[in-house]
Amino acid sequence: MTSAPPSVDKASLRRAFIASLSGTSLEWYDFAAYSIAAATVFGHQFFPTGDPLVSTMAAFSTYAVGYLSRPLGGFVFGRLGDVVGRKRVLVLTLLLTGAATFLIGLLPTHQSIGAAAAVLLALLRFAQGVGIGGEWGGAVLLSSEFGDPARRGFWASAAQVGPPAGNLLANGVLATLSLLLTEAQFTSWGWRVAFLLSAALVAFGLWIRLKLEETPVFRRLVETGERPQAPISEVFRHERRALLAAIFVRVLPDVLYALFTVFVLTYMTQRLHMSRSEGLTAVMIGSGAQLVLMPAFGALSDRVDRRRLYLVATVAGIVWPFVFFPLVSGRSFLAVLVGVVVALTIHAALYGPQAALITEQFSERLRYTGSSLAYTLAGVIGGAAAPLLFTSLLAKFGSWEALALYVLVAGIVTIVGLCLARSRTGEPVGEELS
Repeated sequence: MTSAPPSVDKASLRRAFIASLSGTSLEWYDFAAYSIAAATVFGHQFFPTGDPLVSTMAAFSTYAVGYLSRPLGGFVFGRLGDVVGRKRVLVLTLLLTGAATFLIGLLPTHQSIGAAAAVLLALLRFAQGVGIGGEWGGAVLLSSEFGDPARRGFWASAAQVGPPAGNLLANGVLATLSLLLTEAQFTSWGWRVAFLLSAALVAFGLWIRLKLEETPVFRRLVETGERPQAPISEVFRHERRALLAAIFVRVLPDVLYALFTVFVLTYMTQRLHMSRSEGLTAVMIGSGAQLVLMPAFGALSDRVDRRRLYLVATVAGIVWPFVFFPLVSGRSFLAVLVGVVVALTIHAALYGPQAALITEQFSERLRYTGSSLAYTLAGVIGGAAAPLLFTSLLAKFGSWEALALYVLVAGIVTIVGLCLARSRTGEPVGEELS
């Protein structure tokens, strides 16, 4: 059967939107702080090799751990979200990610405890990934299940704004520290401040989420006894096409995000010999624009066919690296700024509608599990390896063409996913997905 969520007052809908946005923003602040530190500091602090590029590659390997551990979070918390409820799971994921991030700020470096520092860093990064893996599916459902299906793209985009908001905040904190401290102070202890600040931010996020009610859709599933007993096996048995489509459509956005918010800092400092602060500023401005662009593109996807909008943005994402790298070759900050802002605008056109596109592929009783599995498994294919592959390709070939071709391959995978995906813009999504 097909069912729409019960009517809900606008105050509850606004609270759900804010909780989804604030929670994911805080968790992605943690994730973004790690990403920036991996690109600029962790190579020297935890993986000293004498070669800056090799040290950065080692640091990016722990960056990848955060993506590789996401499926565990998707499996564990996705299942719990469909069985015990969205709200309870989202409190747990926030606590896990916040604790791991705070401990990174206290972690001794290689100089103090040797190779054990890198091992502990990888373990904490693993915990971060598990928390994020369970976060996304629930955050999307938190806002979208309170809302009108005709505006699913807009309401679901609340969770999508989390990454640029968290990235903006993390870049802002680290950029401010870079300006206030000397290079020696920043690399010695200044970077830790950004991680320790997460304690206050996570406390605020918990306060917001603990005040929430459970979503109307999950309450209805409880009342009717329709909660799944084995949601993971049901997804793999009955909704395989939906799962494959949802995984593939995420690949290009993850690769683009890794390129233009993480690896771009490495490329600017080590290949173009520009300052870290210039790269951070460009990423901050682009992320600031995404705060508006993502809900705007989410809303636009409610008015046009979501798959068609996604396809146009995918083609733009494939083309742009072939424009970006020649554009910034002159080492002009203005060129870098324009290049990053355009790239993140394209990413917003993909990421804004993405939450609605993915969740509407699954029946409502399996949405948390299906969406979480798609999100986390796609992260392994797309986001996990991207910074490491970009760095390896640059080290091996020494030119940007190999980087652009990598993006092209990711784009082709996403187009395959769009061919598999169902177009359900504006439809109430219930049990039947035929």
